[in-house]
Amino acid sequence: MVGFPVAVVLPAGGSGERMGLSTPKQFCDFLERPLISFTIEAFERINWIQSIIVVVAKECIDLMRAIIHKYSHKRITLVTGGQTRHRSIFNGLKVFTDSQVYDYKLTKPEVVIIHDAVRPFVEEDLLLKIATAAKDHGAAGATRPLVSTVIATTSEGCLDHSLERAKYRASEMPQAFLFDTIYQAYQQCSDYDFEYGTECLQLVLQNCRSKAKLIEGPPTLWKVTFKRDLFAAESVIKESLSQKACVITGVEQDAVQLAHCLEKTFTQLKVEVMSTPVGEVSCIQTISAKEYRNIIYVIVNDTDLQEIKQIVESIGNTSLPILYPVVLIMVHLNMSESTPFSNNMDELGAIRLLAKEAKQKNILVYGLLVNYPKVCTSYNMRKS
Repeated sequence: MVGFPVAVVLPAGGSGERMGLSTPKQFCDFLERPLISFTIEAFERINWIQSIIVVVAKECIDLMRAIIHKYSHKRITLVTGGQTRHRSIFNGLKVFTDSQVYDYKLTKPEVVIIHDAVRPFVEEDLLLKIATAAKDHGAAGATRPLVSTVIATTSEGCLDHSLERAKYRASEMPQAFLFDTIYQAYQQCSDYDFEYGTECLQLVLQNCRSKAKLIEGPPTLWKVTFKRDLFAAESVIKESLSQKACVITGVEQDAVQLAHCLEKTFTQLKVEVMSTPVGEVSCIQTISAKEYRNIIYVIVNDTDLQEIKQIVESIGNTSLPILYPVVLIMVHLNMSESTPFSNNMDELGAIRLLAKEAKQKNILVYGLLVNYPKVCTSYNMRKS
């Protein structure tokens, strides 16, 4: 959490020429959603960011409005971009200052983050570091080590000289600035800067003499530039969704024991066992905060359909299923010798109907019945 107002400007007016597609890359689909929707969601889930300014080309305004509506994005202000990157960013900043250009004026932030709409993999901890450094230094930006050696060529196409790679860094996004500093830098821009410039940190150094604090970012800051990058981005998201799960057990001892057996069995997953009643608010808050999208709920003997509905409703009220599906597996552990098998099948039938409703909320519900009459004092997973 930060103690000062922060906003985000996402320039998204590029044509995507390098991708070789008719659709601008920020609007290309992967995992059945536009790329820009993933980037917006990365900022939308951070509660200390007060507003998100999305800057798009005039001909894409209606498309962007449709995306915002379809995926229920919040705190979004849509702005028409300019002919170049710097003109688009400046248009995004003007929404906080120029009530003559816009019908409204948003509350001016102390710090503004600028990020590319085609860089969906940005985490809150890095944004917090960048925003805090900008507050202290006037400007801050993420960097990465250079992978390849940079060389200069002569007019004849021959090697002139090479740079010592250890002394240089690749400038990445996000970048953040004191709002007044970056706004002043754009006010002093020349036509040449607006037309050919791309680096905001250099603009602030040039026009405001503000030296940016540089912070090394993670490898996931890469930019979707070429068509192959869309497939790579899809793989990254699928991998992140399948790396962890939580098992909710309540306080029933047999459920807890089964959960720990599952924890040992799923060696490829990071599994957290939550031995708390599912009805507790803290349970859903933990699931949401840690972004668990694989959830196993263990029920012993009696199934409470109303409680299952409550779980589905609580998950649906979080931001978890907005972009990615949430998988909820109900494991009904029947350890009673007196409960007829047909009764259990009726319960699974009711869960099946609930699953159809939950699917509309992007929650995939599955039911698993384990008949295990308790004929001994200890529960052994291998006997089932």
